[in-house]
Amino acid sequence: MNLQLLQTRLGYTFQDAGLLQQALTHRSHSSLHNERLEFLGDSILNCVVASILYERFVAIDEGDLSRLRANLVKQQSLYEIAQKLELSQFLRLGEGELKSGGFRRPSILADTLEALLGAIFLDGGFNPARDVIRAFYIPILESVDPQTLGKDAKTLLQEFLQSKKISLPLYNVVATHGAAHSQEFEIECLVPKLGIQVYGRGGSRRAGEQAAAKLALEVAEQALVKTPAAGRKAKPRAAQLKLAGIATVQTTEAGNEPSPPPAKAANK
Repeated sequence: MNLQLLQTRLGYTFQDAGLLQQALTHRSHSSLHNERLEFLGDSILNCVVASILYERFVAIDEGDLSRLRANLVKQQSLYEIAQKLELSQFLRLGEGELKSGGFRRPSILADTLEALLGAIFLDGGFNPARDVIRAFYIPILESVDPQTLGKDAKTLLQEFLQSKKISLPLYNVVATHGAAHSQEFEIECLVPKLGIQVYGRGGSRRAGEQAAAKLALEVAEQALVKTPAAGRKAKPRAAQLKLAGIATVQTTEAGNEPSPPPAKAANK
């Protein structure tokens, strides 16, 4: 296990190698594990990310700053950072976790990343921990939209339609599939003014609505991407052609929803 490689990727070299080893140790491996370091790292991470957002987005209010921070420090975001570090190759896991693929588990990787931040804080102080966190997040913030990050599809669709002075969408349960313990809900989403009719599927009614809303938003944005020429009354493209599509959402550990396929045009 080349711990120097990991330290190079982190941009920090430990004075106390024992802290680094403990941060990488899952409770299944030994009694000296990383859970207390994880607790500490979580607090430091929240503090630094809050500071970055406060500095960077001066016009955003407290509620939206909280939404952004929650999205940036959630398990999936930490897992993606851990993946870039290839952290799985440095984990110290018990035999049972190794056999069950614990080195791939998002929760274990996210927790270990937080433990590393706690270990850096204890080893070198707040400033080195802050610098490592900033190196993780500044590139991420270069490519995100603070107005939409962390908002679900239903919220984004509602805000988009309201901005165009269009009535809110309608959601209807069209059908349920499968046995009672593993039902899949098929949800219809309608935006009558734009002639949009799309469908979403998911393991719950909410998941189905989110899938349908995501597809409806894509269709609505495409329909209104071109503004009619001045002085000429034109119907939106979606009003001329009734659109229908199917999107599916599967429940995942991190709570993410995969992107639906493109909408398919129905018969004219």
